Amino acid sequence: MIYEVRTYNLRPGSIPEVEKRFAEVLPHREKYSKLGALWHTELGPLNQIVHVWPYESLDQRNELRGQAMKDPNWPPKLGEFIETMESEIFLPTSFMEPLGNRKLGGVYEMRTYIYQAGAMPEVLKRWEKAIPDRVKLSPLAACWYSDIGELNKFVHVWAYPSFGERDRIRAESMKLPTWPPPTQEFLVNMSNKILIPAACSPMQ
Repeated sequence: MIYEVRTYNLRPGSIPEVEKRFAEVLPHREKYSKLGALWHTELGPLNQIVHVWPYESLDQRNELRGQAMKDPNWPPKLGEFIETMESEIFLPTSFMEPLGNRKLGGVYEMRTYIYQAGAMPEVLKRWEKAIPDRVKLSPLAACWYSDIGELNKFVHVWAYPSFGERDRIRAESMKLPTWPPPTQEFLVNMSNKILIPAACSPMQ
């Protein structure tokens, strides 16, 4: 399984119209493969949408995207709103549940860590040990590491019912003896953003 994560930086104020146009044509795109999630940023880098597409392999991605691009109804007509576009390919961690029709909270925090080159196998091992206690507090919506694009990147997405609950749960998590995973020695950079699901996103 792979996940293509597409991030579009948009003109200010355009997210409502972009999500509307995306939703209108999404049924045509999903004849070929299903959308995993569609979010827009609320905190962090503003005026972004992030859409995630699961595939069994790169070959399947290329085949299905090729079919979809021949559909006269796809892609949505968003060109007038897009400033920049980025596509990355990620591999799921062993402890990630597949994306899909899941109602996990409504507020998502995407945290992106850059680790030292060569550290990822040990990072994954330490995270796998720490995750069981942490997910008792709130769901892990997604967890990937990069395969194509910027390398040594590790992304984890957490779901919360509200901003207030995010603060409370994160404070509780820091009391766990197993959290955060002991990977600080490998960290190069950390960033985060708060995401809100679009109405048409299968993950809410």
